[in-house]
Amino acid sequence: MIELGILADDLTGGMMVASLLEREGIECPLVSSVSGLAAIKSSSAKAVVVARKIRLIKAASAAQEARQAVQALKEIDCHRFYYKYCATFDSTKEGNIGPIAEAMMDEIGTNKTLLSPAFPEHTVTVFQGRMFLGSTPLGESFKRHDPVTPMTNSNLIEVLQPQCKHKVGLISHANLAKRGDIEKIIARESSPILYIVDSTDDDDMARIADFAIDWPLTTGADALPVFLARTLLERLNEQPNQKRQTRTHLPASPGQEIVIAGSCARPTLRQIEHFENQHPVFRIDLLEASKNHNYIKEVFSWMKLHNAKGPVAVVTSVDVNRLEEIHAALGRAGAAQLADKLLGQVAKKAFETGTRRFVVAGGETSGQVVNTLGIKQLEVSTFDELGGGYCHQAIPEPLSLVLKAGALGKPDFFSIALHRMREANERYGD
Repeated sequence: MIELGILADDLTGGMMVASLLEREGIECPLVSSVSGLAAIKSSSAKAVVVARKIRLIKAASAAQEARQAVQALKEIDCHRFYYKYCATFDSTKEGNIGPIAEAMMDEIGTNKTLLSPAFPEHTVTVFQGRMFLGSTPLGESFKRHDPVTPMTNSNLIEVLQPQCKHKVGLISHANLAKRGDIEKIIARESSPILYIVDSTDDDDMARIADFAIDWPLTTGADALPVFLARTLLERLNEQPNQKRQTRTHLPASPGQEIVIAGSCARPTLRQIEHFENQHPVFRIDLLEASKNHNYIKEVFSWMKLHNAKGPVAVVTSVDVNRLEEIHAALGRAGAAQLADKLLGQVAKKAFETGTRRFVVAGGETSGQVVNTLGIKQLEVSTFDELGGGYCHQAIPEPLSLVLKAGALGKPDFFSIALHRMREANERYGD
């Protein structure tokens, strides 16, 4: 039985939570569409992640996708449901966190859920309903200047309420610490049905998992599923699968290598610069590409010239100043759509010409690459320095990827990721 079915609102987030569950000794494959769930029913997996590109689409469409995911998970006898979103609560006044959560509640048939975006292991905490990144309030952090989902308010109740039809409440740190408080809050006649939950450390996360383990639906970032899994194993009187906990290398994927980057986050920009010291990088000019319909052919010609000699990178990533120029000319949505289209074409051409090992930077870009390549199901390695992004497709033919969120990773991340996949080839045959 699938004890925990997780809907992730983007691919890299889904990869990370699947990898964290593998680290806990829980088998957790990832599928990129609800159609891939049928094959999971007969497997030994206790959890599964359905990763969909629904964070930035229209709220109504996201809600409909959420309903479809719940229906498909029910068909494979899923016992508990989880909605996974970004630890920095990335959203707008329209959504999509609230609309997806409410759609899942309705489809599951439950009258309560909680929202626990804290990730204390990575210094993301919530206190009195306000989020902190380290010691900095969310609304005063770098997320304030996010080009797509600027987070200017640290009060998550105020962020979430405009997105929701129902009232949003708070389960505070004091409530967590006092036995019986949560039950009293929920039992009140006029109680909200959605609750932001404080969490300042792992002890708080464990308390949340303990009281919410039997809630049909919980929501949050990457941390809570880990604590739900620990509580679940304890309840089932089972031990973690140690082989899964230590599985850092996946099967071989013979072929060429490429790095594809669409994120404009500073860590990704530093990673591109580091990679460029040793390998060729093609920097796509979105403004030029928007005017020249033959631009992609120039990219393909460059790839043909360089890729056989070693790994290359093709990127649309730019610094803030250049990004503002592009947005002024193409609009945010127009620029994002063009970047996705071009990088998807790059991934497809790379695959057609023999590339089988991909490193992809950016959540939206990762989703585009996986969708373009038609990948349906992935096995995931345990969580380690690759940030949970290392995965492998076995059929119809071997293909390995390392997918990363734009803001994660050291400057040499691309090199480390490529080296890991090469090691796997050496172990299991190139």
